[in-house]
Amino acid sequence: MPQTLSFNLVHIIFSTKSRLPLIGNEISGDLHAYLAGTARKLGCECFRAGGVRDHVHLAVRLPPTKIGAKIVSEIKTGSSAWMKRQGVANFAWQRGYGMFSVGPADLDALVRYIDQQEVHHRKRSFQDEMRGFFEKYHVEFDERYVWD
Repeated sequence: MPQTLSFNLVHIIFSTKSRLPLIGNEISGDLHAYLAGTARKLGCECFRAGGVRDHVHLAVRLPPTKIGAKIVSEIKTGSSAWMKRQGVANFAWQRGYGMFSVGPADLDALVRYIDQQEVHHRKRSFQDEMRGFFEKYHVEFDERYVWD
């Protein structure tokens, strides 16, 4: 085949360092727009960026020529610096992240899930949410290390 064609849709999740609630309502919309814009500048199609006070979710189509880990690193680095420029002096993201493959048929459900984060987290903690994703996607993890 003379060209590379792919549809690599991923759900990316990462939290603030120590899950501090540093993403206030007054800045969250701008942060989510910044995250989406950064993903797009990196050659991704970003269908949605959203989240709550201590973590974010992105629905992203990765380009076939880029590595997901590099994209997440650049998104986190740039957005951390941006948050500091906005006056959140002690802002930092947690070291790790979650990235899960999603079928194209599930894109609408993923976008709805991201849009409903505020409602969702009234009943479920970040840790329980992530445990659910780990189970759903058969990701082994060690509780001693995954939350720091």
